[in-house]
Amino acid sequence: MPSLFRRKRLMTVLIGFIILVALIGFSMRDRSELSVPEKFLQDSVGWVQTVLLAPVQLFDDSYQNIQKMLNVYDQNEVLKTRLDEYKGLIQENQQLQKDNDELRAALDKTESLRDYTPIQSTVIARSSDRWFEQMTINKGEEHGVEKDMAVITSEGMVGKIISAGSFHSTVQLLSGFDESNKISSWVVREDEENTFGLIEGYDSESGRLLLEGISLDEELEEGDTVISSGLGGVFPSDLRIGTVDEVENDQSGLTKTAYVEPFADLFDISHVIVVDRDVQSTNDEEEEEGEGQ
Repeated sequence: MPSLFRRKRLMTVLIGFIILVALIGFSMRDRSELSVPEKFLQDSVGWVQTVLLAPVQLFDDSYQNIQKMLNVYDQNEVLKTRLDEYKGLIQENQQLQKDNDELRAALDKTESLRDYTPIQSTVIARSSDRWFEQMTINKGEEHGVEKDMAVITSEGMVGKIISAGSFHSTVQLLSGFDESNKISSWVVREDEENTFGLIEGYDSESGRLLLEGISLDEELEEGDTVISSGLGGVFPSDLRIGTVDEVENDQSGLTKTAYVEPFADLFDISHVIVVDRDVQSTNDEEEEEGEGQ
């Protein structure tokens, strides 16, 4: 029995092999059409491949989209960085241009101060608790700076030295002036004699200087120029201070007060000039005062 069973199994394998060879040979012939089983097999394999390929294709498309999004994000970050750098360069260039303009203007102003010894300085700090009143510059006694020297910009006067160290000094701004810090001044009028007055304070609400002690019979006009007179021996003469903006009678009714718009911006100062009045110039003024007496 076992040998008979083995023969049958061998016969079955042999018949199957013959059928397989026949099918392979049949399928390899050149034919115009496939048989029904071949069509069914081909379609079945195609559908299986389609079903299996769909999630693979979806994953591949999603992966490529994610890669593209990441690339776009990276490019966007690079462009943002370059844009920030470009903005920084623009701001730096604008600041350099501003500093250059200020230095050129200061140089021109220095050349025009014939009777004074100008000391070029840079603002290095402003007082945190007295921002509107004081600032620190990088020049001191070693550079010729002394207490009470006038401080100007290319636009006009901004204050005076209230203390001088060896290499740094503190400037009292015009916005911090009061009755103890007076500036003897002239109001220059076209086709009229100069009018005398004293800068004695600062109106913080309007941002204007107060020119006090003007005679009632003086008729000042808006736009008249206010300059230092040089009287009193503290400040040099002819330093530009501002322009008359408004005039009114003071509380006593005996004199007038003029509100003066400063020429210089007191809150945006980078470079200043400390004006050291020459001894010769001082002696000349004292002689003129003596002759006048």
